[in-house]
Amino acid sequence: MTANMTEIKTTIQKQRSFFNSGETRSVSFRKSNLKKLKTLLQDNEDLMVAAIQKDFGKSRFDTVATELLILYKELDFYIKNLSKLAAPQKVRTNLANLPGSSRIYFEPYGCSLVIGAWNYPYQLSFGPSIAALAAGNCCILKPSEVAENTMTCMAEIINSNFPEEYFHVIPGGVEETTEILKHRFDKIFFTGSPRVGKIIYRAAAEFLTPVTLELGGKSPAIISYSANLEVAAKRIVWGKFLNAGQTCIAPDYILVQEHIAEEFIELLKKYISKFNYQPDSEHYPRIINCDHFKRLIGLMDKNKIITGGRYQEEELFIEPTVLYPAEWNDMVMQEEIFGPVLPVLIFKNFDEVIEAFNSREKPLSAYLFSGNKKEKKRFKTEIPFGGGCVNDVVMHISNLNLPFGGVGNSGMGNYHGVFGFKAFSHQKSVLNRKTWGEPNIKYPPYSLNKLKWIKRFL
Repeated sequence: MTANMTEIKTTIQKQRSFFNSGETRSVSFRKSNLKKLKTLLQDNEDLMVAAIQKDFGKSRFDTVATELLILYKELDFYIKNLSKLAAPQKVRTNLANLPGSSRIYFEPYGCSLVIGAWNYPYQLSFGPSIAALAAGNCCILKPSEVAENTMTCMAEIINSNFPEEYFHVIPGGVEETTEILKHRFDKIFFTGSPRVGKIIYRAAAEFLTPVTLELGGKSPAIISYSANLEVAAKRIVWGKFLNAGQTCIAPDYILVQEHIAEEFIELLKKYISKFNYQPDSEHYPRIINCDHFKRLIGLMDKNKIITGGRYQEEELFIEPTVLYPAEWNDMVMQEEIFGPVLPVLIFKNFDEVIEAFNSREKPLSAYLFSGNKKEKKRFKTEIPFGGGCVNDVVMHISNLNLPFGGVGNSGMGNYHGVFGFKAFSHQKSVLNRKTWGEPNIKYPPYSLNKLKWIKRFL
């Protein structure tokens, strides 16, 4: 199921014409379509669950909990708050512009393109699309072809229920994405790897299109001597091996303080065993495809495996695998892992951690487990990362009051809640002046006395 080049061009033209009609600017129009989308997703839960199970064995529990509930929450937020979000925001007017008033108008960009990712295909495709629609844009969604069944499922749900000129899914692969990027959009939102992010950014630059890039990187978890090790191990095992490690904000590797390393590793083993990540476990999906499977197997240094290491190629199954002691120059530390392989490195003091972070690319997420106030402060103020947690992992993504996004190599821009609305809106500033009461000091002829008053006003 793919779109041909003529269809792509026609869809983009239709969306641009429809946006220019002004219909999407209506708050009531936006709300009604967001409500419609929520109903469609709820009514098609079984279809979506079945599709993702075919793609990589994700369970109903995980699909609903980590994808659909997040979308429902986002939809509810916009439906409830859209009138307030879309209203002009009054701001203070400075002395030089009195009498007058100043407001910020949130103007939709126009025709937006969302390119989704395969690992959480519903959340990472529909999430940005919801924000685009809430902000008053038309939207073309290009899901990842890697999760083929979910791509087809999304196309069936959206394209049979929404007009093509408003919200449309274009299925297909690299060829279709390449063709889409030849056309001008008013906003592009991409979730994926830094390598592909650069391709998207280059294509957007041709038209000076604003972009939001949600990328990835090696997100660390730091375990201090002062941490509650039991809690740290439990939460890291859950967050790392959720979705078989195929999560962009999963802990990519662990930095544990030297004298507690052995104790902590035993706790990791305990919770890996307790959570029962077996080939027949419903809560533990497969690796998405053979290419990713082989790449992950190549990252596993057999001499450093202290638990796990078994795999079944025909089932695309890799059990949770811990590598210790890992080192910075190991192959597994040269790229984002994006799978159930967990290297553990040691450090002696917190200065080492700061130095290690600041000499590497900024990660999408970072996590600190510590009971030490100074370490917590240094983590929050001296280490650059997109977002993260203290004494937890992954869960910052569940709070719509926090912006979600990367920095540097891990992305640019953010979304979720009000931040998603702003990501798809141009903030247009308007000064409304009165026609009376204006002093003449800014008009020629100039004088030193006028300059003196100008300085006071400005």
